[in-house]
Amino acid sequence: MKLRAEEGTVWLTRSEIAELFQTTPQNITLHIQGIYEENEADPASTSKDYLLVQMEGNRNIQREVKLYNLSIILASGYRVRSARGIQFRKWATAHLQEYLVKGFILDDARLKEQANWDYFDELLERIREIRASEKKFYQKVKDIYATAVDYDTKSESAQFFFKKVQNKMLWALTGHTAAELICHRANPQLPNMGLTSWKGGRVRQSDVTVAKNYLSQEELNELKKAYPNKVDLQTLFLLLHHSNIFVLLS
Repeated sequence: MKLRAEEGTVWLTRSEIAELFQTTPQNITLHIQGIYEENEADPASTSKDYLLVQMEGNRNIQREVKLYNLSIILASGYRVRSARGIQFRKWATAHLQEYLVKGFILDDARLKEQANWDYFDELLERIREIRASEKKFYQKVKDIYATAVDYDTKSESAQFFFKKVQNKMLWALTGHTAAELICHRANPQLPNMGLTSWKGGRVRQSDVTVAKNYLSQEELNELKKAYPNKVDLQTLFLLLHHSNIFVLLS
């Protein structure tokens, strides 16, 4: 079977979809009609005309056929009542369940291939962004230092420690602590108080007091790289020395 990879997706004819799910072209035709009639997909964006050249007898014949993209292929797989259709639905359900439980799905074999390097870079960037989020970073720091001999999550010292880590990261990046950064960059004369990022569609009061929300895109990119390195380094120190957490950053 020939997969036509174009426009960021793959395309198959009705006959090829039928072959894929081991059913008849007529059956696939009925399913595609149902998909479009129920507004499950948009015909204009999921199908296109294609000039197919094929051997008929001793001659090459050109025929115009309709191609359908991955959205229709997958939607057909959920409707086909064949052994291959059942196999597909079991596979899809297993992966959907993994996504809902873990929050991610990875095709390790494909990501290891050189041809998918662009997607691998995208994956690394998304992981950096997740790890650099303050909530995730704080949780990671707490998990690491919970193994330290003097760690108490409710103590003022522990809260001070996290703020000190945050200030060191911001200082290395901008030359300012969190409080200084807010003081220097918050400006009521600018749109959105000078914020460059915030949660949701509207700026809220809580967003104005978060130093990271004033960083430029370039600074945010550097922060994404720096946060994981800092956490990994502190983890190594703990493993080697089982240190007092307040000595590590003193």
